[in-house]
Amino acid sequence: MSVRLAVVGGGWAGLAAAVEAVSLGAAVTLFEMAPTLGGRARSLPAGPTPGDHALDNGQHILIGAYADTLALMRRVGANPDELLLRMPLRLRYPDRETLRLPPGPPALAFLRGVLGCGAWAWGDRLRLLVASTGWTMRGFRCDPASTVADLCADLPRDVRDDLIDPLCVAALNTPAAQASAQVFLRVLKDALFTGPGSADLLLPRQGLSALLPDPARAWLLQHGATVRTGRVQQLAATGRGWAVDGEAFDLVVLASSLGEAARLTRDLAPAWSAVAGAFEFQPIVTIYLESVGSALPAPMVALRESATEPAQFAFDLGQLGQQPGLFSLVVSGAGPWIAQGLDATGEAARAQAMRRLAWATPPRIVRVLSEKRATFACTPNLARPQASIAPGLMAAGDYLAGPYPATLEGAVRSGLAAARSALQQSGRPAPHRGAVDGQKRR
Repeated sequence: MSVRLAVVGGGWAGLAAAVEAVSLGAAVTLFEMAPTLGGRARSLPAGPTPGDHALDNGQHILIGAYADTLALMRRVGANPDELLLRMPLRLRYPDRETLRLPPGPPALAFLRGVLGCGAWAWGDRLRLLVASTGWTMRGFRCDPASTVADLCADLPRDVRDDLIDPLCVAALNTPAAQASAQVFLRVLKDALFTGPGSADLLLPRQGLSALLPDPARAWLLQHGATVRTGRVQQLAATGRGWAVDGEAFDLVVLASSLGEAARLTRDLAPAWSAVAGAFEFQPIVTIYLESVGSALPAPMVALRESATEPAQFAFDLGQLGQQPGLFSLVVSGAGPWIAQGLDATGEAARAQAMRRLAWATPPRIVRVLSEKRATFACTPNLARPQASIAPGLMAAGDYLAGPYPATLEGAVRSGLAAARSALQQSGRPAPHRGAVDGQKRR
């Protein structure tokens, strides 16, 4: 008889865990509290009014270094080459081009990109190369208590404004003055120096649900898994395993949000629950604009935030093959703006876009969306919970202890690892992944 495994949470971590567990021969039931899968990276249904757009709950960027995410997409039948627009890392502002990485071996591409950045003075380029050489020689490690602002304090202002600050807030969703330098260096290592194409930007050509949630759900159902929606009320240990709302399972992978994970483990594992419940969060706000006949200079344009201009990036969804004339502005690390209200944030971002970008017709706000707990605040020396909660109970999520910030790749990797570890603990080794060969399990 197959090992019965429950996955609680249907975000990208939970989907990865469920697919991996099915591939290893387990009988999987996936529980998701929301009506649709995908967690914080999913598509929302179109509104009731004719002409309403189907929007994502936020704009996401993948990069070429997301090897496990891209492999998982392919495993469930989603073709990244068709669903994602791959383009070299390019930070293009409305008024000037800054760093742009050419193809080739990563170290050489970075060297050529920095030396070719005419927006920076020669001395500034050399100082960045010296600093990055030092990071490399130290194995991309630094004082764990350092912030990104500390790490880069000696870099020229233009380099910090044009490169460091936008990369930090995009990758860690935490301002440089608060963000962990150690985590930032790990992101730079994997993105810029791992292999050819690792720093490439992968921009969704379709809604986020088409990238993984929808094809993963179809794959799971095809291979005999069960998918249920509705909030799990109780997780309990039994003499022979675990019970999810009274239903018996041998193993559980807890892949829910931090708040739900802390709630469900409060009595089972108080120490683990306390760590999970102590996180601070950073919000992200996405402002959707519509301007008929308009187009940005590129599919993605960097913007400079200020006390009056909140957005750091603008995306032309028409150039990405989605809705012509539809644009998204992203405000990461949006805590101060959330405090002013979504209406004020949306209007400030629209005014910023009006000043900084050219429009054929005045842009109007379609919708302002916020994820108030989009990511944890990625600060130095942050205590993060371990993956193992109790025998037969594993956690999965981008918040777990590890070297990465809250990213889709971090979520997927944790889900894959949780499924493998849980099955190894079961005492009944699952068959090799080849047990699932495209035919429905019986």
